[in-house]
Amino acid sequence: MAETRPTFSLFLPQAGSSFEMIRERAALLEELGYDGLWLVDHFFAAGMPDLDYLEGWTALAALAEATEKLRLGLMVTCQSYRNPALLAKMACTVDQISGGRLELGIGAGWMEEEYQAYGWEFPSMGKRLAQLGEALEIINGMLTQGRTTFSGKHYRVEDAPCAPKPVQKRLPITIGGAGEKILLKLAAKYATRWNCPMTNAHDIKRLHGVLAAHCETVGTNVGDIVVSEQLPIILGRDEASLKEKRGIAKMMIGSWVDIKKMAIVGTPDQVAEGLRAKMANGVTDFAIVFGDLGMPDTLETFAKEVIPAL
Repeated sequence: MAETRPTFSLFLPQAGSSFEMIRERAALLEELGYDGLWLVDHFFAAGMPDLDYLEGWTALAALAEATEKLRLGLMVTCQSYRNPALLAKMACTVDQISGGRLELGIGAGWMEEEYQAYGWEFPSMGKRLAQLGEALEIINGMLTQGRTTFSGKHYRVEDAPCAPKPVQKRLPITIGGAGEKILLKLAAKYATRWNCPMTNAHDIKRLHGVLAAHCETVGTNVGDIVVSEQLPIILGRDEASLKEKRGIAKMMIGSWVDIKKMAIVGTPDQVAEGLRAKMANGVTDFAIVFGDLGMPDTLETFAKEVIPAL
């Protein structure tokens, strides 16, 4: 059996970034041969609510026109923020604009202060997961059927049309999270990719086993679901550069990433070694949070010295 080529995308929260900055970063990613770019589905930065923060789906639509090869998505869309039928229409539209390059990421939602600020009810995790299950049922119908009718406890649609359909015959759905009883069961049923959050990556091999058990229950093939990891990387060309990058990472991502426990830190050879260990656990897709949020020199070093080694 041929080995699966690992894929690498930049995970880039758009806090503090203008669209020009994001567009330039996307162009560089394409030039360097990266596979994709993930933005996030938030409206402001936790703890810094007045910082500029572009809305993710409208930014994706603009990037779909501004790029040619890069796969594009949000890691991950919060199911609470948009009616699922509307979200399906948005996804089809962006896939059409991009010529078939959209990745539909979706999750249950978590940022309570955002719900409160924008007037959404913040229900229990159990209710949010139930809502996610209904949303996925509607979205799947909208993407694949002529008309969709569904009546659930939380969402409903009646004879809802959805044309045009996505360019991609099966629009890839990424489900992010690590909840073992419900979230991973939803991933088994609907996902083409499961993304493990960085907080749970240490347990990814066991969690993949849980996913496999759910796949057996719902009648899907776990081998058809790409295993993805949200991964912080601090990369320096050499030891001197790495020392500088460590300091930058502490300022840029240290408030929301436990660098010591979650990140791969090192020179190109050391980072490649760390990635090989993760690939040995079955991970074939990486959504990378660079410690400097993907400055051009880091993106180039990773593309030219790490990826070829893998």
